[in-house]
Amino acid sequence: MATYESIIKITGTVGDLVFYTLNGKNVVRKKSGFNKAAFKKNPSYEKVRQNSSEFGHCSKIGKTIRKSLEIYSKEAGDPLLYQKFAKVMTMIKDLDTISERGKRTVENGLKTEEGRQFLREFQLGTVNKVSDSVRMKNHVLYKNDLCTSDHAMILTLKLDSENFSIENNEETVRWNQQQEKSFKKHFSDDDLLLYFVVLKNENDKITHMGFV
Repeated sequence: MATYESIIKITGTVGDLVFYTLNGKNVVRKKSGFNKAAFKKNPSYEKVRQNSSEFGHCSKIGKTIRKSLEIYSKEAGDPLLYQKFAKVMTMIKDLDTISERGKRTVENGLKTEEGRQFLREFQLGTVNKVSDSVRMKNHVLYKNDLCTSDHAMILTLKLDSENFSIENNEETVRWNQQQEKSFKKHFSDDDLLLYFVVLKNENDKITHMGFV
């Protein structure tokens, strides 16, 4: 892009040059080589189209999950949470070995143990990962010796990846000197379910949170 001076004001296209006004200045630039029609049909853009489709899917899924956790995730105070979570969604999507390239999904990636582990290891801002203090198996929450909280909030998330929507249910459990505590089963095991746990201290401040 360059500016130019002329007694004649030019607006529009001349050959490969485009003339227009920007912030009160006369500007000229070369035509972009990008063509929307070619992008949609040209075989040379196939990989770009595939990447674009999967990127859009990961962004939407990431936003859907983050919105369902907003009441807690905002406590992380991380201005880059969107980008970081989108990156994790992409890593999980890449684990989908069932679908062809361009149609890989986060849902299929989450069906793998490695995909679930990516979620468990994800840290929201500077808040400690809950997976360092508790673990879950068969609707039972187990706490280790590092866990000092006497209760936990458990969010069960039923993810619909086709419609980019979530149903959720929140339950509070108290250990009462126990090391394990069962919680209710709110959805079918056939559904894609995610579990998010929040621990607070005696001052009601979040000390740990994350996926289990």
